[in-house]
Amino acid sequence: MHRLSSGLLITLLLLVIVASGCGAPRDRTGTTVAGSDAPPGSVPDIVGSYVVNGVDPLGAEYSGVLTITPGGASGEYRFEWIVTGSVQEGHGVLTGNQVEVEWKTIDAQRSQSKGQTHYTITDVGELYGTRTVEGYAGEGREAAFPN
Repeated sequence: MHRLSSGLLITLLLLVIVASGCGAPRDRTGTTVAGSDAPPGSVPDIVGSYVVNGVDPLGAEYSGVLTITPGGASGEYRFEWIVTGSVQEGHGVLTGNQVEVEWKTIDAQRSQSKGQTHYTITDVGELYGTRTVEGYAGEGREAAFPN
């Protein structure tokens, strides 16, 4: 059996630590997106259905479905989330590989909330980013994966 010198062992451990920090973006829920950020001039079509995982600004985890449809003009989209305990709709505008969405709850049984979501689009059509709720400090995180 070969014995590793302490210098070689330390080098190997450092390589493992550095490699574990590299890779795809990760949201606070631990969900990793598979793709890399899409080049701003070559963004995949985002119209479709997605599975959503997120953490709201208060730290509560949620999941559900997001549907994105074309909006009224080029680069505009309509968003509808059906997530744990809520139905929300929004209007988003695409700029490069970023989508800024203004959203609000639409279900009558819940108190009305509104906020913003800022997504980055990956080269495989995933969305990830931050989510704010008006009246609450901080931001949540959300990732959406195409069905």
